[in-house]
Formats: sequence, C-alpha cells, structure tokens
Amino acid sequence: MSLIGYARVSTEDQATDAQVDALKAAGCAEIFREHMSGAKASRPELAKALARVRRGDVLVVARLDRLARSLSHLLSVIAELDAKGAHFKSLADPIDTTTPQGRFALQVLGAVAELERALIQERTKDGLRAAKKRGRVGGNPKLRAGDRDAIQRIVDEKAQAYFERVNRTAEHWLPIVKEMRPDHRWQDVVRVLNAKRDRSNGTPLPLWNVERLKRAVKRFVAEGLADPALLQPASRKFSSERLVTLVVGVKRANPELTLAQIGAQLEAMYERTPRGGTRWSPSSVKSLLDRAEKLGLFGAETP
Repeated sequence: MSLIGYARVSTEDQATDAQVDALKAAGCAEIFREHMSGAKASRPELAKALARVRRGDVLVVARLDRLARSLSHLLSVIAELDAKGAHFKSLADPIDTTTPQGRFALQVLGAVAELERALIQERTKDGLRAAKKRGRVGGNPKLRAGDRDAIQRIVDEKAQAYFERVNRTAEHWLPIVKEMRPDHRWQDVVRVLNAKRDRSNGTPLPLWNVERLKRAVKRFVAEGLADPALLQPASRKFSSERLVTLVVGVKRANPELTLAQIGAQLEAMYERTPRGGTRWSPSSVKSLLDRAEKLGLFGAETP
C-alpha cells in the first residue's frame, strides 16, 4: 500500500509547505502540488495523482477543501478511487475509507449530496419555467455569441472529462499497452485487450478499437504518464517471433489462463498456429511460452 499526497493552494503566490509537511508526517512519500482555484473543474496535478493511484493505495489530503470543489465532486473522486480498489483519507476530517467509521461518515455525506441534488434540480426547473414565461432564451450567451474563451473552456472541460473517464480503467489496459507497444501492431494490442475484457468477470472494461486506443495513449503521453515511444510505428517481425510475443501478451493480461484457454483465445483472435493451422493445441501454446521463457520475455516471472 502506498500513500499518495495531494496539496493545493489557490494562487501561485501561496505556498503548499504546511500541507506538504502534514502529508509527509502522515507517511506520504509522493506528493502532487497544485496552484489552482478549487472551483476549476480541470486540475492537471489532481488528474496525475488519480492516475498514479493503484489498487490498495490511499489518496491523502490535509483537509477536504484542498481536494473537492463541492460535495458532489468529493463523492465523484472517491467513487473513482473505489472503482480502482483504492482509498481516500483527509487528515483534518473524519473521512478515511479504510475504516468503518470513515465509510459511515461518507455514507452520511452521500445522503446529504443526494438531497442537495434534488433541491437544486427543483430550483432549476422553477427558474426555467419562470424564465420561459418572460420569453428568455436558455443557454450560454457567450457560446451563442461565439466567444473564443468560452468555447475553449468547454473544449478543455470535455478533454479533462475524457481523461478522467479513461483513467478509471487505466490499471487494466495501460500496463498491457506498455508491455506490447511498439513491438506489436495496434490491432494486436486491441485484440488482447478485448479478449481480457471478455474474461473480466463483470468488471466494466472499455471495448477498444485502434483509433480509440491510440487516442487514449496519446492523452496519457501528453500528460507525462506514458512513454512517447509507445506511439512509434510497430517494428516488423517474423511470424514466429510475433506469435511468441503475442502469447506472452495474452499470458500477462490473464496470468491465470491455462494452456487450453490461451489456445482458445488465440483461435477467437483468428491467429494461425506456427504451421498455419487454425486449431491451437496446449502443446503448441506451451512451446511458444517455453521459447519466451528462454528469451527472458517473462523476466523473473514464471509463465
């Protein structure tokens, strides 16, 4: 388990030192520092912190107001962490999702947020009805006027929302991309990822195609969270060498698979055997895995 710290102040003139000291004292070895208003929907350092968190890790803040711009935003962040199997802790507040008391406090906050959303929706409907009676047109007047700054804010917010969406499942697909690219074609990586999705036992994983996957990887590269080398053109390989590394990718994506299951997956991917056949036997799979082990493609792991 790792403790990942996040500290935020509103302007460049303010210092995060007090928060950082508290986070270090709590055991955070890695801390992300943000100089930006909490009202901003897009916060790059917060996005990086959430991308860094893995299963079992804890995102730690000095106070709740350093993380969330609203109660709904707080619950959204915690839901994202929960989907990764990670936790959240605020040092100055009774919120620690690793404890029963902290989870209970979170449930109370969730009930309050639900009531708040219902009241806001009702007030919004009342306001729209009143405005309609007075002949007022809804929508953003700056967007209707073609204001460039307003349009750019919308574009930035959509881009950030996209990153947050793909980041929720990054721990399931990004390691496989890093393992296979650029040695394999994008088509091969997509097939391995979608085969993993089919065996996810209910875990909601995305269905990939080449363009969608390349777009996600480009965004992670732009955020400094992935190596630009992943986007390089795939090297040309002899058919047998390609099969060895492809089988390694399948095995890494689903380490619990048996030889027969790997063979069935290769058949589902329409991969031909080294001899050009369409039916994969366990012995053919084992032969490729043995070659991969001799080549050191598994590192210290056992296939």
